[in-house]
Amino acid sequence: MSGKLILVRHGQTEANVERRLDTRLPGARLTPEGLSQAERLGTDLAAKATTAALVSSQALRARQTARFVELASGIAVQVREGLHEAQAGELEDRSDEESHKLFMKTFHLWHTGELDARVPGGESAHDILERYVPVVDSLREQYLDDPAESGDVVLVSHGAAIRLVAAQLAGVPGLFAANNHLANTQSVELTPLADGGWECVRWGTVEPPFEHRVIPGADDPMG
Repeated sequence: MSGKLILVRHGQTEANVERRLDTRLPGARLTPEGLSQAERLGTDLAAKATTAALVSSQALRARQTARFVELASGIAVQVREGLHEAQAGELEDRSDEESHKLFMKTFHLWHTGELDARVPGGESAHDILERYVPVVDSLREQYLDDPAESGDVVLVSHGAAIRLVAAQLAGVPGLFAANNHLANTQSVELTPLADGGWECVRWGTVEPPFEHRVIPGADDPMG
């Protein structure tokens, strides 16, 4: 096991700027700033020369971000189902403060153990994990557990989904995961363990131990 799973949030989108709850496929496109962020991401990853596989969610913003990594590294992007953002249901495309507070309240409930919570018409944490984790498992089996393979799996996805999945897989404290935002093109890095589990070795700019880095209050998890 020589590689890591690097879960990357996409670049800035038009919906991010407008604070719209944008979760339905295909979703908003990257802004000029988002394109620049994605280009820098591709350059940085290519310079490390450790990427074995490049994967993207089906969302336009994730595919646009991954495309820059593909161009810089020469590794073809694989677009996989199941990796899209937590679905906002009846709150989709809304930008009012009440909708944001409701989504964030639900997001925090997931990280305190209430995995059945959902916004009206939206997904529960169980729904997200059931579609997302099998893709992670298949990528691990194909690239990270195979001794003939080496290098990292870079997976371009979305803020709320990444934070939920990473926390569940690696046992990251819920309050840390709920309160520590991932900026556009920041990532969470997971290392596979011999017992089949995962260890989180980086969350954005923070390294473990994560329990000592809890920031009180809610943020905007969407992306």
